Amino acid sequence: MVVGFLVRGGLVAGAVYYTRKAGIWGSTEETEKLYNNVKNQLCPYVQQAQKKLPFEVPQLPKTGEMRFLAKHYYNEGVKSSFRFIHMLPCYAGRGLKKVKDTFEDFAKSPAGGGQEASAATAGAVKQQQ
Repeated sequence: MVVGFLVRGGLVAGAVYYTRKAGIWGSTEETEKLYNNVKNQLCPYVQQAQKKLPFEVPQLPKTGEMRFLAKHYYNEGVKSSFRFIHMLPCYAGRGLKKVKDTFEDFAKSPAGGGQEASAATAGAVKQQQ
């Protein structure tokens, strides 16, 4: 357990270190420069793939579009998280009600089975006497 935690922690720390060194967590100019650099490095490979694929591959989005998309999806994620937190008491209440109903169903004796068993037991006791 401790070793697994250390390995996961090391992977997270390594990922943060590498992304920080690459410039992802820097200023917007550094991040834009990194994006354009990655885009330029991928261009030859994308062109090779376009020649081999039977359909057209869309161009990578411009920097402004990336900013808009990043903000949009980040905001949608935040809204969804808060919507979930807002509905959590309702979800918990429904879940507890289902658990309670399930336990109540298990606690009830089967329909008709309990009466027949008690009648058979009473008949056996009378025969022994």
